[in-house]
Amino acid sequence: MWIDTHCHLDAPEFAGQESRIARDAEKTGIRQIVIPSIKSASFGQVAALAYTCNNCSYALGIHPIYVADSSENDLEILDKALEKGMADPRLVAIGEIGLDFYIPELARSPLREKQEHFLEAQLKMARKYELPVLLHTRRSVDTVLKHLRKQKIHLGIAHAFSGSFQQAEAFIDLGFKISFCGTVTYERAHQLRKLAVELPIDTMVIETDSPDLPPAWKNRKENSPLELPRIGELIAGLRNISPDELAIRTSHSACSAIPRLAPLLAKG
Repeated sequence: MWIDTHCHLDAPEFAGQESRIARDAEKTGIRQIVIPSIKSASFGQVAALAYTCNNCSYALGIHPIYVADSSENDLEILDKALEKGMADPRLVAIGEIGLDFYIPELARSPLREKQEHFLEAQLKMARKYELPVLLHTRRSVDTVLKHLRKQKIHLGIAHAFSGSFQQAEAFIDLGFKISFCGTVTYERAHQLRKLAVELPIDTMVIETDSPDLPPAWKNRKENSPLELPRIGELIAGLRNISPDELAIRTSHSACSAIPRLAPLLAKG
């Protein structure tokens, strides 16, 4: 049993193929695909996609890269969507949210401050609705951690993690899980592979972040949830355990990080 904790199935690259991909993924043992939103205009789309197949669920949030084109009204739309969505068992988290300091203009004023404002507002919603958060932390791990501590958030996933062992420990100490994706499949990713071996297995989850971050064997071509088992097999090989054990342990971790997944798995 595998769980893809982060897949942008609503991306244009998948247009018209979403249901087929989800069904094919289910056949390979992927019991859940979590589809996070990136902006308020996509809230309805990810919610609808979560009902295309039995193995899909969704999260609502405003991605830091889309903060530049978002307004206070978008935060109000999110709050109302979350309030309404709490009755929907397939709404499982708030995400994708966080900070991105990799893109130069986002790391500078005024967009840096605007990103932090949006993150703080969405973390307050996570506390209000008691939902976990799916965190984007590119070049911004320490600042994200600062906001998590300030808002007392203790549930969620550091998505597509690329920080240090000490930063991973800081997330784990707060109650978060660390997510690995196709980036770990590259032989030159020494630090990430070391992290995938040294972290306690019960603190790890896996994802594809598809269609982005393709694994090494895709040769920079389009990524999809269908690659998840092979990513898992590689991580299992690094840890010298069976893929079945990794699948079971990371799926258990995913349900710990995102509690609303467990009832969906039971129904499936």
